[in-house]
Amino acid sequence: MLCIVQRIPMADTLVYRAEGAAVANGTDLYGFTVTKWDLPATYPPFAAILFVPTTWLPVEALKIVFVAGNATLLAFLVHLSCRFARLPARPGVVLAATAFGLWLEPVFQTLLFGQINLALTCLVLWDLARADGALGKGFALGIAAGVKLTPAVFIVHLLMTGRVRAGLTALASFTGTVLLGALVLPVASIDFWTRRIFETDRVGKPWIVDNQSLQGLLARLLHTPEPGLLWPVAAVATGIAGLWLARRVVVRDGRETWGVVIIAFTALLVSPISWSHHWVWCVPLLAVLVAEGYVRTAAAVAAVFTARTLWLVPHQGELDLRLPWWQQPLASPYPLLAAGLLLLAAHASAQAQPVPGQRGAPPPVPVRNEYAQRAD
Repeated sequence: MLCIVQRIPMADTLVYRAEGAAVANGTDLYGFTVTKWDLPATYPPFAAILFVPTTWLPVEALKIVFVAGNATLLAFLVHLSCRFARLPARPGVVLAATAFGLWLEPVFQTLLFGQINLALTCLVLWDLARADGALGKGFALGIAAGVKLTPAVFIVHLLMTGRVRAGLTALASFTGTVLLGALVLPVASIDFWTRRIFETDRVGKPWIVDNQSLQGLLARLLHTPEPGLLWPVAAVATGIAGLWLARRVVVRDGRETWGVVIIAFTALLVSPISWSHHWVWCVPLLAVLVAEGYVRTAAAVAAVFTARTLWLVPHQGELDLRLPWWQQPLASPYPLLAAGLLLLAAHASAQAQPVPGQRGAPPPVPVRNEYAQRAD
């Protein structure tokens, strides 16, 4: 394994290590760049504090830890996804699904870059899968949002679906991460929350094929690095539609699994940049589709996430902006799939009858006998 990791750049792991070193050494957290790609720190100060232990190991050993850790986290995410979707989580099933999951492009890229996507997804899914009355539900979600801001959309989802206690717990947890960052790194906190958070170009070029968000799709489709007002208008409309649909399927239809998946993919769509490795939510999605009986759809989704079509189109330099119309679907498979998912969920919800006992559902109709129940 040592020979393998020496050949893998794992650029994001090196950025995390540099962030931890900046905290440990008291240097400017947002003033450095590392690797041959000149990558800067982009996460909140709280995340940099958590990265300090990455400086305790040599780079080669740290890479091994990240590869082994991400492989273990994938197995845990498969287990969580099975439990969340109410599928049997037998060891053989989890092991087989984990082996297959390594070939999913977002998962493979997470290991290749040494990313923390799997860890954050596990935190969020573990927390949301707990009973609504569970002690401290929302705390882990708030921590995940403190590390990387995008999970904060799940806090909105909890509040919109009436889980006020869990939502406020998550909000308090997230606020705690901000305060801890301000206490330990006051200058960096002011810098991040007043300036760096708005500099989306620090993360990377939004129009390259790596970016599978709605903004990336529109930029490539329009052959321009700046889609103008079209992107924020489309993002706001998509965000509102996604939040409304997630609330409907949870409150009216009683389908919590679909609500979580809808929120996850809505966040990936509307985020300014959603690198392909951010789409590890494909693992819970596949579990939910199989559990709901959409086996063929699950197979098609798995094919999309293993095909790697975005890397087959010309994408060196500015070639991403010169793609002909027939290559556009190949360059943006994930946002197109996410849009299809939202349409599928909306159609399923429109066809479903409200679940008795759910908020917004009519009272149950009394049934006198088994025959009458079957006749209905």
